Amino acid sequence: MAKPQKDLLIQPNTTCECLLNELQIIWNEVGESETEKGRMLYELEEECVEVYRRKVDKANRSRAQLRQEIADSEAELACICSTMGERPVHFRQFDKEAGSLKEELSRVHPELDEMRKRKFERRNQFIEVQEQIQSISDEIYSTGEYITAIVVENDLSLRKLEELHRELLALQKEKSERLKKVQEQMYTLNSLCSVLGLDFKQTVSGVHPSLGISEGPRSANSETINQLAIAIQELRKVKLQRMQRLQDLASTMLELWNLMDTPIEEQQMFQNVTCNIAASEHEVTEPNSLSENFINYVEAEVSRLEELKSSKMKELVLKKRAELEEICQKTHLIPKLDSAVEYAVEAIESGCVDPACVLEQLELQIASAKEEAFVRKEIIEKVEKWLAALDEESWLEEYNMDENRYNAGRGSHLTLKRAEKARGLVCKLPAMVEALTSKTASWEKDKGIEFTYDGTCLLSMLENYSLSRQEKEQERRKQRELKKLQGQIIVEKEVLYGSKPSPSKAQSAKKTPRISTGSPASRRISFGCQTSKSELKYSQSFSKRKTDKAHRLNNLDDDASCLSSARRGLDIAGFPMKKFSTGALKCS
Repeated sequence: MAKPQKDLLIQPNTTCECLLNELQIIWNEVGESETEKGRMLYELEEECVEVYRRKVDKANRSRAQLRQEIADSEAELACICSTMGERPVHFRQFDKEAGSLKEELSRVHPELDEMRKRKFERRNQFIEVQEQIQSISDEIYSTGEYITAIVVENDLSLRKLEELHRELLALQKEKSERLKKVQEQMYTLNSLCSVLGLDFKQTVSGVHPSLGISEGPRSANSETINQLAIAIQELRKVKLQRMQRLQDLASTMLELWNLMDTPIEEQQMFQNVTCNIAASEHEVTEPNSLSENFINYVEAEVSRLEELKSSKMKELVLKKRAELEEICQKTHLIPKLDSAVEYAVEAIESGCVDPACVLEQLELQIASAKEEAFVRKEIIEKVEKWLAALDEESWLEEYNMDENRYNAGRGSHLTLKRAEKARGLVCKLPAMVEALTSKTASWEKDKGIEFTYDGTCLLSMLENYSLSRQEKEQERRKQRELKKLQGQIIVEKEVLYGSKPSPSKAQSAKKTPRISTGSPASRRISFGCQTSKSELKYSQSFSKRKTDKAHRLNNLDDDASCLSSARRGLDIAGFPMKKFSTGALKCS
């Protein structure tokens, strides 16, 4: 390289020498003086130096410019590398091989252009991410709620870009969650509107216009979510209020149905109302089940039932009262009816008493009567058996007094069978009374109250019956003694006056076989299986018989008084007793 440069420098010298020689020839021909020649050569030399100096200065400036351009390029390249977070490229290490400055600049320029291009692309990436961040933040946040990071030109590193990407992903996730929340809120709102019979689109459009449009983006900012939450809360309050109204109506409807025994077919029409009487808020999901029109429809039905109830209340009270009286009659209780129930019909018609209150009292008394009937059941059954035995005993007494009871006739064998059964049942009466008395006393001790039968103390009835039975036994004994005396008197008369028949004797003679036929055997059957073995004695004197006759006639009057007292005892116990005549006593 040095030789070509030297040739380039020698060439001007040769040219100058030729020109100087030519100029010398010209000056010689002209005849210039040496002084003038020297001066002109000096000027020419000065001019040449000036030209060279300008050229050198220009070359220096060009070299400095190249060096500055290289330095600027390297500085810009370093700055770009620093901004993008990359290691700077060093070119000075290649200076020995580089050669000229232009070659060095030619190597820097492509690298700088590449880095500028990469910086521009990186910056576009930053701008794109930040635009997305700004767009999402504008969608999900209110104005001023979210501050977007500004692109800083001196920091376009991948680390910063990754931070922005993470921020974008976080915002996208939050947006997705918010949209999901908005969707859930709209679903809840739609369900509430469906149940309450409201227009869903109109409701959500009132919250935000974008929510009422099926296509296009929906607002998911905090204000929209809060407004949706407020709308849901308000509709839930309305739902709870309407549920309470409907459940109250359903309760009233059920009460009216139960009171009036409404047919099942009619109840089925409002099954969707009564089935939700105890439902919670989330269980009521049927469309229009809480709409204003439906509630008004149910209210109209309840009003109709109320009117029907008023018209049927009298019938219901009478029915419940009859039910109570029937239960008390079966269990032999005296119903405890207060004045409001006693005069229920008159009170309802006059409006002095609430019909529901009267029915409630009747229901309580019916429940109490059923409970008491269950507790009294065992003793009542025993009392009924005892009373049935008493009826048989009364029938047997009438049967025994019938003089024609052994006459053969139609159905007589059935009567005889009944008499045999009655005698066996009457024999069990003392044990039956004793067991019933013990059971009743134990019951009264356990319950602490008196056991009554049709308003009468059962123990008093049993005691009176026992007393009356004892009196009847005494009466029977006296009757047997009286019969003995009557027989003795007849025999004595026959001995004294002979056997001359008289109308009265003939009549008594006809009755005598009946008495003898029913004496020991029939008396044993009729009066507790007791057998009389008395025999007539004929060894008494006539005077003594006359004295005894008067005494026995007095005893006969006493027996009649005993019979009256026995009858009074049974009347006190609540059981009727047959009236006994002298003829009846004879037949017994």
